[in-house]
Parts: sequence; structure tokens; C-alpha cells
Amino acid sequence: MTDPRERAGAQDWDAAASALDAADPLRGFRDRFVGSETSLVYFDGNSLGRPPRATAERLARFVTDEWGGRLIRGWDEAWMRLPYAVGDEIGRVTLGAAAGQTVVGDSTTVLLYKLMRAAVDRQRRLDPARVEIVIDTDNFPTDRFLVEGIAAERGATIRWIEVDTAAGVTPDQLRAVVGPATALVVLSHVAYRSGHLADAPALTAVARDAGALLLWDVCHSAGSVPVELDAWGADLAVGCTYKYLGGGPGSPAFAYVATRLQSELTQPIQGWMGAADVFSMGPRYEPADGMGRFLSGTPPIVGMLAMQDTLAMIDEAGIGPIREKSRALTGFAVDLAGDLLARYGVTLGSPRDGADRGGHVTLRHPQMRAVTARLWENDVIPDYRDPGGLRIGLSPLSTSFAETLAGMRAVADALEALEGDAADAADGAGGQGTTAGTGSGTGTGTGSDTGTGTGTAA
Repeated sequence: MTDPRERAGAQDWDAAASALDAADPLRGFRDRFVGSETSLVYFDGNSLGRPPRATAERLARFVTDEWGGRLIRGWDEAWMRLPYAVGDEIGRVTLGAAAGQTVVGDSTTVLLYKLMRAAVDRQRRLDPARVEIVIDTDNFPTDRFLVEGIAAERGATIRWIEVDTAAGVTPDQLRAVVGPATALVVLSHVAYRSGHLADAPALTAVARDAGALLLWDVCHSAGSVPVELDAWGADLAVGCTYKYLGGGPGSPAFAYVATRLQSELTQPIQGWMGAADVFSMGPRYEPADGMGRFLSGTPPIVGMLAMQDTLAMIDEAGIGPIREKSRALTGFAVDLAGDLLARYGVTLGSPRDGADRGGHVTLRHPQMRAVTARLWENDVIPDYRDPGGLRIGLSPLSTSFAETLAGMRAVADALEALEGDAADAADGAGGQGTTAGTGSGTGTGTGSDTGTGTGTAA
């Protein structure tokens, strides 16, 4: 996408945003989302995506026609096949995965646990010397917590990769810690805090050369940046569907297991939906063939229905154009931060090079928690992550450049207001000190670091 800012001048942000929106080949998708007609600025599509208008209609039909009309017959007629059908669609549209390798069910945490445990057990079975799990110190908390728990359960050890919280794991860093003792590597394709986009093909090759399995967390990349699991030679992956895939709050996650590994993995939560014959009700568990063995309990139907409209839009738009717009949006946000926010001491907590950046940008300032709270009160919705990070999540199909500009101006206004509050507090403290004849008259100038704005999703 050509950048009209080169013609408009760096300071003419309104003209630049208008020109970028006019030139955007994906601009027509925005009107398909609920709430796009309002003045609310949504900077949190990397935590919970906006719902498509078509999804409201789909779910209403489901309640009246399928659930209300077909009742229990719905399981035999359609619902039992959804984990596989929707999994294959996610694989085709967003993961670069051939059919039969992706299934939907459970939460992200549960699926991560299943695949981590299965991978560690498989590696130890083939080579008892493989006792280490490798993960970075800034991976998402659920990934790290699970690794700690599985290491304790299975008598494994953890090799931590120390990373810059504004960056991510490099192939050289991984190469330095993997070896004959490595069973499993756990990495995020896009870092939840910084938005760093990992060099997945190179990292996958490093793990493979060391004889380790690698599990990719693609929660922050699926539907926003190209993922090519088959082409990378990936082993395992898990991702969520409530960010860029439109599944809604608490929608189920998906698991990818390469065909070559499926029969070698035994997942630890043996439920009836993962059995070879679900309704045989036999005395012993026999795992299903293929991806069915990674299911456990009753499939979450409503979330799988909800995500189908967003998946259809991603398929229609194409992941290449989506990535191009994502880079343009985040690049626009970075430029705006430099022009509008640097004067307040805001720094970039994400890679500056768009090629190394996923779909969100993190801006750092000690007062960002308080900024987030003020923004939420004014219908500007980013989220906050320690230390001092305001995350700007820009979903390419539902976010415009004008919306991005409005939101970044609101961030500047919030910082300006906080500076004013701090100055007033300092003046008050100084005045009190002069009256008493004992105060220093300096004040603290720190402002009020209150409020939450943290959200609940990754």
C-alpha cells in the first residue's frame, strides 16, 4: 500500500489518514462489523475481536432453527463434525495447514497442556535423555505456568531464554540452548507484550536439527499475519479464536498436530469425545485416529458457529492483503507516536521495523495504566500490560486509519491531562509548604497511577 504521507507531509495527519483509508482495498470490510458506525475507538482487536453483523444473525438462527428446532438431533445432523470441519477451515485459511491436522475444542490453556504433555512424553519414550523444556522468560504467562507444572509432573527441567521485553527469541538464542537433552521448545509466533514477529521457519529448523519438538503459540498471529505451518515443517501449534478469528468471548481454541506425529502422541485428558467409538461406551479407552484423539469433552458449538463469518471474511480478503494493511496500520501508529507522544516521554516497546512486528504496537510510559483508565472512560479502548505498556491492537478488517488517528490523539490528550494533574498537585504541595514555612515546595509530579484497563484476554 503506497503511503500518502509522503505527499501530504508528516504533520498533516488528517489528510494522511483520509488518503490511506481511500486507498485501502480492505476498507469495505469495516462496515460489516457491529459498532463500526459509532465513534468508539477500538484498539483491542488483539484481545477480543469485534463481532461481524452476520454473526448476530447466524446465532439467532441457530437458537431458533437448530437448537430450538432440531434439539438433540443437531448432534447427529451437524454438530459432531464441527470440531473437524471448522478446524480444517482454520487450517486452510489462516495456518497454511492441509486438512486433517487441525481440530477445535477446549481452551487455549487446556490444548497447550495436552500437546505439551504429549510431546514431552513422546520424546522421553524415544530417548530418556531428553529431559529439558525450553521456553523464553517473556512468553505468555499460561505457557510459562504450564511448562513449570509439566516439568514438575514429569521430572523435566526448564531451560529459560532471557529476552528483551521489546523483542523476542532469535534463532541464535535458541541454537545456544537446545541440544541432545531438549525434549520440547515452546515459543510464541507473535509476542503478546511487544508484538515481535518470530522468524518461525528458522526457529523451527533449529529445533528440528536438535531433535526437539517445537510447539508454536499462534494466538497473536492467526488471522493477522501469514502462518505456514506445513511449509515451516512445524510439529505442533495452538491458538485462540477470540482475537482475529471472531469466535467471541471464551470461544474454543484450536490445536495443530502434523500428520507424521499424530499416532505417536498420547494426550493426557482421555475423554469420551477422543475415543475411537464415542458411543460404544466400552470398558477401556481407545484413542481415535487422527486429530480426534486430541478431543476430550463435548464440543463447544456456539463459539465454532460464531467464528465462521470472520473466517469467511479472512478467506475473501486474503491473508496477504490483511498482512499488508496490518503493517500499514501499525506503521501509522508508530509514526503518530513519534509525532504526538514522544514529547511526553513515550517510547516504543515494539520492533520499529514493520517486518519484525505483528498486529499490535506497545507504547511505554510510567503512567500508561492511568492513561488506559482515562481512555476507557472516553470510549477509547486499548489495553495495558506491565511494565508501563499501552497495547494498540489494530485488527486489519475492522480498523480504519482515521480511527487509529483519533485513538492516538486521545492518548496524547490523556497524557496531557495527567501532566496537568501532576502540575496542579505539585503547585498545591508547594503552596502548602510555603504557608507552613517548612515544605520543600517541590512535589512529586508522578500523577495518579490508578485504574485497570487490563482486560481478560492475552
